[in-house]
Amino acid sequence: MVECRRCPRLVAWRESAATQSRARAEEYWSRPVPGFGPADARIAVIGLAPALHGSNRTGRMFTGDRSGDFLFEALHAVGLASQPHAVSRDDGMRLYDTRMAAPVRCAPPENKPTPEERDNCRPWLAQELQLLRPTLRAAVVLGAFGWQALLPVLSAACWRVPKPRPVFGHGVELRLEATDGGAPLTLLGCFHVSPHNTFTGRLTQQMVRDVFERAKAVADDQE
Repeated sequence: MVECRRCPRLVAWRESAATQSRARAEEYWSRPVPGFGPADARIAVIGLAPALHGSNRTGRMFTGDRSGDFLFEALHAVGLASQPHAVSRDDGMRLYDTRMAAPVRCAPPENKPTPEERDNCRPWLAQELQLLRPTLRAAVVLGAFGWQALLPVLSAACWRVPKPRPVFGHGVELRLEATDGGAPLTLLGCFHVSPHNTFTGRLTQQMVRDVFERAKAVADDQE
């Protein structure tokens, strides 16, 4: 996956990061960003795409930017991360029972992937969910883009997605029954941890922590 160059616009944008005015004085990852967390996680965190000077720089999901700072603080507070701050791939961060993934693995201009770019990237998310299938019980989806991108992947896999498809919202909870005889999957909506939401107070630490506490409870109930 880290060698993928299928979307020319995204390739050019991610590789330009180190030369932009906001660039840090360090070597940039500038490739697709893989998922992060144990392969037997019961909880998935589904975001949007890497930030140009965040995970596109560090090479690890939600690492090195303000969105990640906010998210890891919440995960640490509820016992799903080993520390409250993530600054680099080698900072010792560990996720407990949780794996991070994204519908789009390359940083997009203005954080807005095109539908074609989203669809080009879909197989990577599908494979990640297949990897997690034996243990996955809950998925916390950060924002409407992730929600809309995830539902078709789940429908094509082994979960029954209602029609019309459910609308995203913070605190929305949706239980999807499985078609393969396995455990159901519970989706939990959470506003994205972007500065646009956190700086304005639309999303607070307690709101995020509540969602992840609920995800933990769901995972425990379905064992």
